[in-house]
Amino acid sequence: MTLAHRELVRFFRQRNRVFGALGQPIIFWLLFSEGLRGNQLDYAHFFPGTLVMILLFTAIFATITIIEDRNEGFLQSVLVAPAPRWAMVLGKVFGGAAIAMIQGLLFLLLGALTLGLDSSLAEIALAIVLMALISVALTALGFTIAWRMESTHGFHAIMSVFLLPMWLLSGAFFPGGGSGWLAWIIRLNPLTYGVAGLRHYLQFAPNASRGVPAPGAAESTAADVAAAIPPVDALPPLALCWGVTIAFTLLMLAAAWRIAATRTTGDMK
Repeated sequence: MTLAHRELVRFFRQRNRVFGALGQPIIFWLLFSEGLRGNQLDYAHFFPGTLVMILLFTAIFATITIIEDRNEGFLQSVLVAPAPRWAMVLGKVFGGAAIAMIQGLLFLLLGALTLGLDSSLAEIALAIVLMALISVALTALGFTIAWRMESTHGFHAIMSVFLLPMWLLSGAFFPGGGSGWLAWIIRLNPLTYGVAGLRHYLQFAPNASRGVPAPGAAESTAADVAAAIPPVDALPPLALCWGVTIAFTLLMLAAAWRIAATRTTGDMK
């Protein structure tokens, strides 16, 4: 767990990372919710997706340290140590996941205070466990991508082309359901089931989450607004959400261990 502790210390010493990782999702959440409120989508609808975005960006950016450690020579010293590769993988993954969870829990607390969280303690506890699984899966995914990278520029390119669309097509931004190729992509995206699981557990008080009606929409009734937001019954079953998320986590951990067991040209620098 020494590597996990090192990741946490490094993160909190860089105040700009703390501010940026938490500030950007809050800005996105406020802008998306306010801008699309006229389409009957409110702050509560975007909250679980924004929470997953915090976990995604924090976990993925935490794995950039793999590239930095390789360029600085620290990773090579870890690789020649007698400790097994899986211990190094778990240390890096759990460290990044812990950073993501800290920020995710802070954002969850913010939502509970501002939106009026209407979930039971058991539901909140299960949501936190689900968040932890998502964090580990996404950090392991970032580890797998970053391991063969020799430049942070290439990592950022992967972020823009692959990981950002993965979040957008998880049901965090576009409501699920429907038909067509976009709906199929959303269904095949493993992150969709993490977002859906959080929507099952995180319920908000209607009056606190709706806000003030958008201009020109004052005649909309509360029933119209509620009908525009997918009900819990329309989400994937909870058992499926847990099953896909656990399978995704185990698959990403196995992929991270597998790729760390192979040698790269950067290992000999």
